[in-house]
Amino acid sequence: MARVPADAVTAMSDEKPPQLVDYFVVAGLAEASRALEEEQQPRPARPGEPITDVAVIIRSQGEEVPQGFTCIETSTSGHPVELNAGLLNNPQMFLCYKRGRDKPPLIELGVHYEGKDRPKPGYQILDTTPYSRSANLAAGSPGHQRTFLTFRRAAEPPGHHTLGVTDICLVIPSKGESTPHTFCRVDKNLNTSMWGPALFLCYKIAVAKDNTLVYEAGLLSRYPEQDSESFPLPESVPVFCLPMGATIESWPVGTKYPLPVFSTFVLTGASGDKVYGAAIQFHEAFPRERLSEAQALRLGLLSVVDRRPVPGRSLHTRKSICVLSHWPFFDVFRKFLMFIYRYSISGPHVLPLETHISHFMHNVPFPSPQRPRILVQMSPYDSLLLCRPVSSPLPLSGASFLTLLQNLGPDNAVALLVAVLTEQKLLIHSLRPDVLTSVGEALVAMIFPLRWQCPYIPLCPLALADVLCAPVPFIVGIHSSYFDLYEPPRDVIFVDLDTNTIFQSEERKLLSPRALPRRPCKVLLASLHSLSQQLDELLSAPGEEEPPELVLSDAEAAGARRAQLELEARAAFLRFMACALRGYRSFLRPIAPAPAPAGRDAGSLFALQGFLRSRERAYQRFYGQLLRTQLFTQFIEDCSFASDREPCLEFFDTCVDKVQVDLEKPEDTPLMELDDPRGGEHTVFITPPEQPAGPDGAEPPARYRYDGFPTLRPELLEPPRDPLVAQLCQARSSAPSSPAPRRTKQEMKVAQRVAQKSSAVPELWARCLLGHCYGLWFLYLPTHVRAAPAKLRALQLAYDVLRKMEQHKVVLPDEVCYRILMQLCGQYGEPVLSVRVLLEMKRAGIVPNTVTYGYYNKAVLESKWPAGTQGGRLRWAKLRNVVLGAAQFRQPLRQRQRRSAAGDPPGGQAPPAPRPPLQRQTTWAGRSLRDPEPGPSPRLVKSGSLSFPGSSRGEGETRAGGPPLLPVTPTPPPPRPRGPPGSADGSLSDIGTDESGGDEPGAGPGAGTGAGAGGVTPRRGLAAKLQQLLSPGKRPPPRPAESPREPPGTRRGSEQRDGDPPSRRSPAETLLRPRERPESTASESSVSLGSELDLSDASGGSTGAPKSTEPPMDGTAGTEPPALEVLLSSCSRCPGCAGLVFDEELMAGWTSDDSNLNTSCPFCSRSFVPFLSIEIRDFRQPPRWDPRDTPPDSLGDPRPLWGHPNRVAFAYLSPLVLRKELESLVENEGGELLARPELVDSHPIIYWNLVWYFQRLALPSNLPLLLLGSQHAPRDPQPPEPSRVRVRLLWDVLSPDPESCPPLYVLWRLHSNIPPRLHPWGPPAPPFSLTFLEALLSHVGLNEVHKAIGLFLDTLAAPGAPRTLHRSIYRELLFLTLAALGREHTDIAAFDRRYRSALGKLGGALGRDELRRRRAQPPSAKATDCRRTFGAPPEC
Repeated sequence: MARVPADAVTAMSDEKPPQLVDYFVVAGLAEASRALEEEQQPRPARPGEPITDVAVIIRSQGEEVPQGFTCIETSTSGHPVELNAGLLNNPQMFLCYKRGRDKPPLIELGVHYEGKDRPKPGYQILDTTPYSRSANLAAGSPGHQRTFLTFRRAAEPPGHHTLGVTDICLVIPSKGESTPHTFCRVDKNLNTSMWGPALFLCYKIAVAKDNTLVYEAGLLSRYPEQDSESFPLPESVPVFCLPMGATIESWPVGTKYPLPVFSTFVLTGASGDKVYGAAIQFHEAFPRERLSEAQALRLGLLSVVDRRPVPGRSLHTRKSICVLSHWPFFDVFRKFLMFIYRYSISGPHVLPLETHISHFMHNVPFPSPQRPRILVQMSPYDSLLLCRPVSSPLPLSGASFLTLLQNLGPDNAVALLVAVLTEQKLLIHSLRPDVLTSVGEALVAMIFPLRWQCPYIPLCPLALADVLCAPVPFIVGIHSSYFDLYEPPRDVIFVDLDTNTIFQSEERKLLSPRALPRRPCKVLLASLHSLSQQLDELLSAPGEEEPPELVLSDAEAAGARRAQLELEARAAFLRFMACALRGYRSFLRPIAPAPAPAGRDAGSLFALQGFLRSRERAYQRFYGQLLRTQLFTQFIEDCSFASDREPCLEFFDTCVDKVQVDLEKPEDTPLMELDDPRGGEHTVFITPPEQPAGPDGAEPPARYRYDGFPTLRPELLEPPRDPLVAQLCQARSSAPSSPAPRRTKQEMKVAQRVAQKSSAVPELWARCLLGHCYGLWFLYLPTHVRAAPAKLRALQLAYDVLRKMEQHKVVLPDEVCYRILMQLCGQYGEPVLSVRVLLEMKRAGIVPNTVTYGYYNKAVLESKWPAGTQGGRLRWAKLRNVVLGAAQFRQPLRQRQRRSAAGDPPGGQAPPAPRPPLQRQTTWAGRSLRDPEPGPSPRLVKSGSLSFPGSSRGEGETRAGGPPLLPVTPTPPPPRPRGPPGSADGSLSDIGTDESGGDEPGAGPGAGTGAGAGGVTPRRGLAAKLQQLLSPGKRPPPRPAESPREPPGTRRGSEQRDGDPPSRRSPAETLLRPRERPESTASESSVSLGSELDLSDASGGSTGAPKSTEPPMDGTAGTEPPALEVLLSSCSRCPGCAGLVFDEELMAGWTSDDSNLNTSCPFCSRSFVPFLSIEIRDFRQPPRWDPRDTPPDSLGDPRPLWGHPNRVAFAYLSPLVLRKELESLVENEGGELLARPELVDSHPIIYWNLVWYFQRLALPSNLPLLLLGSQHAPRDPQPPEPSRVRVRLLWDVLSPDPESCPPLYVLWRLHSNIPPRLHPWGPPAPPFSLTFLEALLSHVGLNEVHKAIGLFLDTLAAPGAPRTLHRSIYRELLFLTLAALGREHTDIAAFDRRYRSALGKLGGALGRDELRRRRAQPPSAKATDCRRTFGAPPEC
């Protein structure tokens, strides 16, 4: 096989832009060239002259063979033949032919049935014999149709290398004769009578030439002179440029030079990489002085007897020029090489030939997506257009399926498909070298996703013809003149592209196409027949006279049509392979245990027998041979391990999912959807090389003329201009990252289609966004694990996230999450965790694709597995568990002995201990709060755990008669200057009601909602009244005196003792308190897919969202503030209607387009770009008082401002858009950027959106800590400890409008003496009094939401009410309810249902349009589901 070193043929370097041409080579007869014909045993001498005439003679009429003619009297096997032996009178007609060079040779023969066939243009009918008698082959049988021979002659004047008929024979199939190899058969019977055997005419077309010496081609010149490090020039290139050797030929004087012959070839590296070569062969004069006497005798230049020169002969040699490239731009290279050749035979020229060669190689860039079209002007009359290759998931190839169909037809193409799949020896030959490469590439491309692993030489030189005797399968293409020189092997299948025939020997028989699966093969044949018919119509279109301006457009249309047919042909073979290999993924065997040394064996990676049994019995023979091939073995290895073919294999998997095997026609959905290769109409124009200026500005003299193609002179070659190429080429990644986080093109397309379908279903849309959010975190995961001190703990955390995602049925758009974790497991040596991830995928019903499966097996195979024996620490842990378990069983016996010793009453029953009061359990501690806390008995420890926690209390606290034991409650922080503890930050969830009953004069500080440090709030009774609605008539019990350590405010009045009778439920209780539901239907306010995954405490330096009960650390006494505090809000103002659009409404307004930044306003439907508002507070700076921030007529007093807050705003991106941008960032700049503070300043939009989403879902990250090194936080040489950043998410706006009226929940807080979070607010509207707020809350509490809406609408219509309402009525009522009752007492889902029901009642009276105009409509179903899925932000 034409293999070059593995390091010689590689892909383009990632550090450089792709180069169009690598080398320019001149090949020909070198000094060290050796003769080729002397080393092997040639066949008998081939005819030196072509056939120029044919004739028919009638021997029964006395006609003899004309002078110079040869009569054919026998068939190929020696049987006598007569052209009309079946006729009754038998006129004894014979066929004769004549050789010579006095006229153009014959190039085609045929048979013409008069009255049935139309005369073909260019053909001559042989209607008379040389003796002027009729040459009708059916003349002896009256009534039969007249039959004549026809022939076509080559155009004049004849050249030395003109193709022509070189041999003629007759075959009789009934005698067991077949068409000889390399012969063309005329499929018309010469014997038209009813009697006698069928007789067929066969002829051979070849180049008839003599006086030729053949030598192995050598390297004459090359550019550049030095080899490239990534791709050194292979030594075998010259013999591929001249596959039939460098010749010395003797021609008659005056013989016309043949036209240059264009050919292509492919060099395949050991790793499977391909380098494409394009070459043209031409002749030029050769000096006679360089010949020896023996060479002159063989060339006919000297007479044999007296050694005198023979006059009238000229001497010529064959040369070739070639370009090598990694890209199959064969048409572009052909135009360039033809221009260089014409330049060398014309002249004189101002510029040397070397200038044009170096200019094309250095200054013509590779087309990029930004510049998809490159127009190269080589001269005023020569230009070429270079277009970007078609973006396809299939491997790059120079295949032409249309050329395959045009030369072989559909049936032979399917027969060759069987031959390639069963790894036969295929020898393709033709007289057209450029066709060989196109067909050979099509043969290895039609079996995708399988790869041909054996020798593959689509254009084989004579010097490498020994490969035909190799004992391994091969695909070799060779010039048909090879058979005139050498005897081919017998165990080879011959494919003649010139005659559309396949020759099979008795030793090597092909499987019949009937062995293929019937329905897929039937669909394939039908598609190929249809394409072949369309191709014939395209090629045989009548060439009518058209205006010149339509010629170019018609050529482009024909090219586009041909490209479409090419795509359909390739898709037809792809569909067959998808049907043939359907279900193969279910038979792949993942490496679950520690791999054995033979872990890469195909039998251990794939269930061969199971796959074979899954196929129908009629096709077992075909599949049995397929499974034993190297094709299939390599395919299984590619599917099982990570490789560069992952995108191709993943694309094939999608095709397998699309096809339906039982169909009798192709699917409506096309398998291949190619992108536009141009990508736009932007064209880069490359000018010709500049001519040097002559003296005084005159044109310089033309002094470069060549007698033959010259040897390249290095001093005339221009140096490369790197800036131009770097500017025009597409730069590769400067910091390439791991391929695991990248989505393949097929995954992107599938995710886009899923997003389009999900956008129409509210629940699916929310889950789609959530899945992309988790995909963002897993893209960040490698950076997080790299920075984590405990790698295994970080990986385990990611695995826990996967498990919780599966529990909550999070729909992932792709497998990147699993793939990244598998790759990290392999990187950090955790194969067991990788196996658990695979099991988690299967549990979720996800079948890993090729990319994920490859990374899994790589992680399992290359990682170090733990020892098979258990470690000593694990054994000690198990032993301790056994001892502790035995101690637990003995404890009741000891307690009984103590009671007996203490004198217990008979019966062994102790007096009942007083029951502790019922307390609501807020955290799960593994036991009931009603039970007394157990003593210091040790607990069982999980096997493998090395920590053994003890009891948290002393033994003295558990003695009989002691105070009732309650869970340890953390000591609350000291009270703040205003409001109850934990309410100054403005959190909705921090605002509670009067939980001690409200009527007890002994209620401690902080028990009431409005209680401050030294007084109570005015008109305090509303919250208590609403709370009493939950359980009317209940009086709270007095606080027990025996629990002095219990802090105030920890008991709630709504909780009962065990002995209290249950209270009846009020209507308000169904709204304000969540019902008890099963876990799967938990309340929206308490459980959500995002808020449930609170893993912020598991990362050492990460920041999680603060709990609603956690007081803000902003410098208050007794707390230590963080270094920075960041407030984030996504609430955006619509530029059209000035309405505030909240987070869930923004999510609902996003589209499935991953390039669209806009959302839609729910009020006016206008599209706009939402923004994330950010406020950064630096607590390392002392606080300042700024009374100017509060206008005289605004609410609230001046307050201390910590750290001079810095406010910025950036675009709020959809998770789909953000993921696309993050993938581009990681691919272009590397994943290391995500761990550097430069990310905050260089990519702020990506940074702040990631912080928002990670904080929203409580996912750990180190992103907030990057602020300490950015421009937002000046560096402090002595940062406080700990240098921590806290992030808080807000539901409402971050900066209020000073001219707008405060929302109702802010007014409620102001009336309750709770300072608002934001300053300054504008003056409140007179109608929005405390009485009005209490009335709204009363209606809401009594489930009379329609009255609350009506009251709100009437109040807005009253004098003094604000003209514009930035928040909807729904939003005002919801926020007011949350502020008054607290989030833990409010079921937002129930509130939505009551609100929608109330709106339905009002719709009949006011009309839905009027309610919508006055912004009374609730959020859409999509917005509601987005809030339920993500959870509402914890603060307002």
